[in-house]
Amino acid sequence: MSDGHAWMSRLRGKFVVFDGPDGSGKSTQLKRFGEMVRAAGVPVTMVREPGGTAVGERIREILLDPIHDEMTLRAEMMLYMASRSQLMEELVRPALGRGDLVVADRFVSSTYAYQGTAGGIPEWEIDAVASAAVGQTWPDLVLIFDVDGATASGRLSANLDRMEQKGAAYHAKVREGFLSLARRQPERHAVIDACGGPDEVTGAMLEALRTRLAGG
Repeated sequence: MSDGHAWMSRLRGKFVVFDGPDGSGKSTQLKRFGEMVRAAGVPVTMVREPGGTAVGERIREILLDPIHDEMTLRAEMMLYMASRSQLMEELVRPALGRGDLVVADRFVSSTYAYQGTAGGIPEWEIDAVASAAVGQTWPDLVLIFDVDGATASGRLSANLDRMEQKGAAYHAKVREGFLSLARRQPERHAVIDACGGPDEVTGAMLEALRTRLAGG
């Protein structure tokens, strides 16, 4: 392990989430981070939402297929939570029990932003379903990759999934949902300015993880 990344060994047994609006670049940063921690010799379990398990991947197909435009908001929210519940029991809790670092691409933070702030489901309803899906296993830190709408739209592919097709006004609300969540729960969330180049964003991401989870 290089001296520069020696602090990563202190991430064992932690649960970290990479989240943010579509087009924020979080998936690029998650891939980079996964490569770094593996090179540092840290056992890591990488998962994505929705999906990550055989059951979850089938749910993901339903959620993201544009053909399902009649899906109600609460059905959408509960399908995300169903995939999450399977993921927690099948992969996340066993990995944490082994002492792995668990890194998730999205988590309940996305539900608060997309189905809550942008969709209109009251926070208390999401709280109730999340409690059933997640139990007592919550992330040690959620990194929210924040990006303005114009930059985000420029990063998306032309082949948009059902959630990406919801329009600029919806996605502006999603962004505000993430930022509002970080303001309400600063102890659990760190906002990363994701408008810069990939290397700049990686530096900010690593600094947040080092200072918040690895003792500075």
